[in-house]
Amino acid sequence: MAKGYWVSVYPANSDPERLTAYDKLAGPAVQAGGGRTLSRIPSRGGRVVAHEAGITQRVVLIEFDSFEQAVAAYESEAYQKALVALPDGVERDFRIIEGID
Repeated sequence: MAKGYWVSVYPANSDPERLTAYDKLAGPAVQAGGGRTLSRIPSRGGRVVAHEAGITQRVVLIEFDSFEQAVAAYESEAYQKALVALPDGVERDFRIIEGID
């Protein structure tokens, strides 16, 4: 079965303190849904090299055992509560993708 992934790129963040509030709710919701954070750059000290139209702002990659599990975690009540805490000053490109078997 192919794994599922959340891929989030944050081109703009004018309210980093409120983003922390989202993180505090989102982290437990992701874990409860079976997600494992593979990368959170730059907040965990990881490195990034951007090419083309890429940016070096925050990028988060989360792995789930299946695509369906990734979708269910996003739709969960706990994660929906976390989304409410996402500040207006944050621009985010969020996708749920299916991995290759």
